[in-house]
Amino acid sequence: MRHEHRVQLRWSDPDMLGHVNHARALALLEDARLAMTDGRPGGGLILARLEADYLRQLYYRVNEPLTVSSWVTRLGTRSVTVRQELVQDGEVAIRADVVLVVFDFEANASRAMTEDERVHWKSLLEG
Repeated sequence: MRHEHRVQLRWSDPDMLGHVNHARALALLEDARLAMTDGRPGGGLILARLEADYLRQLYYRVNEPLTVSSWVTRLGTRSVTVRQELVQDGEVAIRADVVLVVFDFEANASRAMTEDERVHWKSLLEG
């Protein structure tokens, strides 16, 4: 199942030509990832890897909400890989693969997923 999250471009996101800055676009993907875990099992994560493909220009338009689709492509013992796509005008503008590691902040080390966490992430598994 895919997780769909609407994101709103901000007036500070574009450059003087109206193109959304590449780093600002990654923050939109982060917002969607946070929404995937907000208040549910599967939290306590750190970003271990992010690979992004910028497939077309992303334009700032006032009050235009965009959608980020996110789903799990790989479920490990201590990590989860998420594919994300940000769509504008019916086309994927940015595609990213993200590895998130389940982390114990007290021990400052990765840890195995709990059964509740595994159930949560498994519900988002596609492929």
